[in-house]
Amino acid sequence: MVKTEAVREVRPEQAGGPAAFARYAWGVLAYNVAVVLWGAYVRATGSGAGCGNHWPLCNGEVVPQLVSVKRMIEFSHRASSGVDTFLILGLLVWAFRAFPKRHAARLGAILTTTFLFTEAILGALLVKFGLVENNASPARAFADGAHLVNTLTLLACITMTAWWGSGRPRLRIAGRTALLAAASLGAVVLLGITGVIAALGDTLFPATSLQAGLAQDLDTTANILLRLRLWHPMIAGVTAAWLAFYALTSASRKVAWTVGGLLAAQLAAGILNLVLLAPVWMQMVHLLLADCLWIALVLLCATNLAWPAEKRTERA
Repeated sequence: MVKTEAVREVRPEQAGGPAAFARYAWGVLAYNVAVVLWGAYVRATGSGAGCGNHWPLCNGEVVPQLVSVKRMIEFSHRASSGVDTFLILGLLVWAFRAFPKRHAARLGAILTTTFLFTEAILGALLVKFGLVENNASPARAFADGAHLVNTLTLLACITMTAWWGSGRPRLRIAGRTALLAAASLGAVVLLGITGVIAALGDTLFPATSLQAGLAQDLDTTANILLRLRLWHPMIAGVTAAWLAFYALTSASRKVAWTVGGLLAAQLAAGILNLVLLAPVWMQMVHLLLADCLWIALVLLCATNLAWPAEKRTERA
């Protein structure tokens, strides 16, 4: 007797439906964090000019001769960004196939794609205008700051695309709740900009000791990057106090505890980064925690703004 297996019905969540889309979106987010970290490694190792004054080609070639470590580092970053382009375009197409018109996940995918391309444009401008490697001009600080703001916005858009793709509701952006969320996100963006300036100063003007580093910061004739570097730890302290308050007064305890834990870890990493005189590996750890804190904060703000619809499921 020949037995035949029953053919199981394929559910939407198993075949390109919302649940599978959400998993893919979270995966794209994780990949983008890795790309951001590698971009920071390019900056920290002074490899930004590894492909010369060429973009998107590397040294004028599609597949260049990797004759130096710096060229390998820069080319690998560009290659990873190229892969990211296809991943996000896939996210966009999938969002339009998996969700109906006017669904928030579609909006998130559109914004993600938009900020991916502005990210590429800003990266190209850094290369074409020579704002890489040993360039210590105020223009580089401004450009890197703009690049960071775009990067954080991109990560936030991917996060929200995954969040909405998971079945979460649209946000109610109004009232005191929205103001508190905007203040929290804005504070972290400002902190990130000062962090970029501090990292540039650490990379371009490495100190031999904490005392020597402080002397650099207080020298009125020093480069502007060094004179601005001192603001970062001060703004970090104020921002940490605000975020702790925001987390404690938030509706969702689960996400708030995540933000609090990452905030404590980030403060510890910042102190350790300062004590160790900002070695490259510690800069990477510091940035990874910063990205994770940003993503957790975006989710906390989203949960608060959507709290009336989430109350029964998030209060645990």
